Amino acid sequence: MATERTFSILKPDVTARNLTGAVNAVIEEAGLRIVAQRRIRMSDAQAKKFYEVHAERPFYGELVEFMTSGPVVVQVLEGENAVAKYREVMGATNPAQAADGTIRQKFAKSVGENTVHGSDSLENAGIEIKQFFDDKDIVG
Repeated sequence: MATERTFSILKPDVTARNLTGAVNAVIEEAGLRIVAQRRIRMSDAQAKKFYEVHAERPFYGELVEFMTSGPVVVQVLEGENAVAKYREVMGATNPAQAADGTIRQKFAKSVGENTVHGSDSLENAGIEIKQFFDDKDIVG
């Protein structure tokens, strides 16, 4: 098994409900380390670029609007097989289908306000991390 890094966003529904610490506890209990973390307000341009893969989807505008509606917490997570591990810990996109104990099962309000984003591949993790962090920001 390889130590990897992945990217995470705690979305505006988390920060609005003051659940950052609770979500971080689930992440850390799963064996992932938070090696960089920053609370930001995502600009419209940042959100559009970050989610450009969904630009043709009907929910794109709503997603960009939601992600810019309040502060988010961007993170770099590290651990054994971090990408797959974090996707498992996040749970299904639809919280009604998420396994017990997953972040989305515990905290998500809906499919749209589903609490967290996590990279879907090691390649995308590297791209996403670079959008929000410089190497000097990561203290792992």
